[in-house]
Amino acid sequence: MEAVLQEREKTIACLKEGRTVLGIEFGSTRIKAVLIDESHTPIAVGSHDWENRLENRIWTYSLEDIRIGLQDSYRKMAEAVYREYGVPLTRIGAMGFSGMMHGYMPFDKEGNLLVPFRTWRNTMTQEASRRLTESFGFQIPQRWSIAHLYQAVLNGEEHVGRIAFLTTLAGYIHWKLTGQKVLGIGEASGMFPVDCAKKDYDSAMLDRFDALTAQKGYSWKIREILPKVLTAGEKGGVLTKEGAAFLDETGALQPGVPVCPPEGDAGTGMTATDSVGKRTGNVSAGTSVFSMVVLERPLLALHPEIDLVTTPCGDPVAMVHCNNCTSDLNDWVGLFEQFANLLGVKTDRGQLFSLLYRNALEGDPDCGNLMACNYFSGEHITGFEEGRPLFVRCPDSRFTLANFMRTHLYAALGTLKVGMDILQKEEKVKIDRITGHGGLFRTPKAGQKILAAALNAPVSVMETAGEGGAWGIALLAAYMLRKKEGETLEAYLEDRVFAGRKAVCEEPDPVDVEGFDRFIERYRGCLPVERAAVDCMKEGDC
Repeated sequence: MEAVLQEREKTIACLKEGRTVLGIEFGSTRIKAVLIDESHTPIAVGSHDWENRLENRIWTYSLEDIRIGLQDSYRKMAEAVYREYGVPLTRIGAMGFSGMMHGYMPFDKEGNLLVPFRTWRNTMTQEASRRLTESFGFQIPQRWSIAHLYQAVLNGEEHVGRIAFLTTLAGYIHWKLTGQKVLGIGEASGMFPVDCAKKDYDSAMLDRFDALTAQKGYSWKIREILPKVLTAGEKGGVLTKEGAAFLDETGALQPGVPVCPPEGDAGTGMTATDSVGKRTGNVSAGTSVFSMVVLERPLLALHPEIDLVTTPCGDPVAMVHCNNCTSDLNDWVGLFEQFANLLGVKTDRGQLFSLLYRNALEGDPDCGNLMACNYFSGEHITGFEEGRPLFVRCPDSRFTLANFMRTHLYAALGTLKVGMDILQKEEKVKIDRITGHGGLFRTPKAGQKILAAALNAPVSVMETAGEGGAWGIALLAAYMLRKKEGETLEAYLEDRVFAGRKAVCEEPDPVDVEGFDRFIERYRGCLPVERAAVDCMKEGDC
């Protein structure tokens, strides 16, 4: 009891003296604020649920959505601090902001957003992606900011000539709160290719882009409208008086807080899983799913399925990014929740997920010849510009609840496996450790075991996995604040954050690996069914 009281008093002193660190991340379905102490342990959490909207065939969130979500998540976190410790939150030692990577947010010289925010989920930039990839000799994914910009150029969109600044969601929030137009290098590498040696945008590719747009007569050059690139540990600015008032509506929060460079959810995921060193990797599985593997050598060939980005320090990373993961799965669980309500059974949704996920482990290794495609939106790895979630079975398939749930868990990782097979089997990339984080891994063992089967590799989940990217950006802010001279981010994480923290490792089961391989062969074979669904079921019919 005495030890608990001492720890509480220590936390109260940390709060009063402004030695805490705040991280806020804008995920696809949740905005989360995490306040940590000097041992990098969360003190308080606040979250705000939100959802993208399909407007005029564009997946988007409004600036008002962003403002409300930011303020609500911060307010709930601050209220949790006061409720638990009786201390109003007025001083913070450092903070950082992160968000969904990529996307398109162009602003004019007065700071007005020129078109609605186009998120990573949009897949209408195929022509720009193809042309830029050919021109650069470097894979430019459809969701990257530069692909969205060039597609707008090709479309002749009127707003392009008025662009004064182009950024991402994380970059916008950072700019709003600090006045600084900067990005962390990991996030910047999802806007435009970077030179890992120079820790900046690739100058030759910048020149090529300007050559491609030279005849348009725009008043800007690409260098002039992109954010400045910073690496982990550098200072990204300070919270301004206006920024503090915008973040905390009560006016209690004092300005002047140092802010680390804004990062994307890929960079924060690497940080939150101690996966910034060579031959380490992580998989983030939520609304989207992506793997990040830190490379020890360049890839042998250009692969449309694999993106090349960086760690928050600027080291090269192979990324397999899939637009679709748990959205379809979540809807099925919601259907079962409705059925339970009809029976008069009040079920906690988290408990329902756990029950169904655990039941999936009882299913056949190959899912009993059931098949699902979880495409809510397009999927570039398999060549889809739009998606139609579907479930298919044969009359003699083993249609059990366990097989049904296992099928949807497999489908959630199906496209990821297509990309990772290229990385592991064709490029022979060595991976010493994979760490999973995100909503798919909240139920102990289930998602972890399925991922281990998909990658045929051991998968670890840390005790901090539930805090996700918000904790990751808080760690990057803490590194900026507390790093020693010459101390790398990798060393800081291993020695000062993760030393002694628990992780649970799940080894791949050979029977499950074989079953997933059989499933993925059928999955590839059923993609023409998905194509037919996209072609036959138009947007107004769905």
